[in-house]
Amino acid sequence: MPQPRRIVITGMGPVSNIGVGIADFSAALQLGKSGVGPVCSFDSTGFLRTVAGEVNGFRPTDIVRRIDPASGEWGRSALFAASAARLAAEDAGLDVSGARTAVVMGTTSGELASVVAMAEEWHDHGYGAPDPFLAGQVAASKLSLAAARELEVTGETVTLGTACSAANYALGYAHDLLSSGEADVAVAGGADSVTRFTHAGFHRLGALAQDHCRPFDRDRDGMLPAEGGVALVLETLDAAQARGARIYAEVLGYGMSCDAKHPVAPDADSIARCITTAHRRAGIRPEDIDYICAHGTGTKTNDLVESQALRLVFGDRIPPTSSIKSMLGHTMGAASGFGAVACALSITEKFLPPTINHRTFDPNLPGLDPVPNERRTARVRYAQNNGFAFGGNNAILILGSLT
Repeated sequence: MPQPRRIVITGMGPVSNIGVGIADFSAALQLGKSGVGPVCSFDSTGFLRTVAGEVNGFRPTDIVRRIDPASGEWGRSALFAASAARLAAEDAGLDVSGARTAVVMGTTSGELASVVAMAEEWHDHGYGAPDPFLAGQVAASKLSLAAARELEVTGETVTLGTACSAANYALGYAHDLLSSGEADVAVAGGADSVTRFTHAGFHRLGALAQDHCRPFDRDRDGMLPAEGGVALVLETLDAAQARGARIYAEVLGYGMSCDAKHPVAPDADSIARCITTAHRRAGIRPEDIDYICAHGTGTKTNDLVESQALRLVFGDRIPPTSSIKSMLGHTMGAASGFGAVACALSITEKFLPPTINHRTFDPNLPGLDPVPNERRTARVRYAQNNGFAFGGNNAILILGSLT
């Protein structure tokens, strides 16, 4: 019986509010840089809370080569996806064009900004035919299509809409395509944009922080909507070694579960089952995990339930668990993609990203070490990347070191 193909990460392309490109992103993670600030992309008059994590100064023309950002064909999220894909392919040093490459992108809202723009046009000027450019941008499938066009990929191209765990779903599906031999290379990640609609929705839920996101802090008061795009290049270990590629980490396995109990409230038992499934598929035990990149939104409920799930799996020995959302804000469908990059960097660069803005340990989260405020030097052999979403969509990815 043939041995399963081992899958590794050889390229990473973050487009974020703390850095564009892997070098800048890694440096920002290690410094604990904050990428949040006052909302600039829409008029926030009337909102009590007006902070978000926008990628100010995003210039896709500086990154992409083949698609035309000025054509009107692509919305902001698609341009994030295409730019991230281009950066990841360049970081991998690999021509990924052709039919044996797959592109898998995750998202929460797709091109919701274009929908909002059409709705506002109707509100201000009355109903009529929609702007053809805005209407043409709306399909969420255009996120993966933009990345595929940019890289001249003609293989399977799909967008997964599993909300805030979508990038982990994308990475898991990409892993399956490669391990089954249906593709030789995959470019996987996620993208989303800040919109008035998203901001208003979380505002109405009472989930927005006043100024800073403080995951796992006793006085945390909510999350901050954010945006960006992220892509990772996956290929087989044999192919990567044959071409002398730099390898960030091995994708050992993943787990998925659905809470199926409540539209927005997470469930600790279901999350724990998801983690256990990921460990089993990766061939590791809970005590092997050296670092957890948490979902860590900074809301009272999410952080508590995530901590409870970790205790169910790890008992009193919970590995260091930090949230990069303290820096980025919540990038929605891209969030677990950025988490995967952070996990891979923790392995190759030997550090634990901090949870910034942390002031007071929460007694309701016993045993949790959020790596408060400053990076920590550490040898990471196995890293766990948590991704949860409304609708109960949980996805956990396990990465490992080759050495």
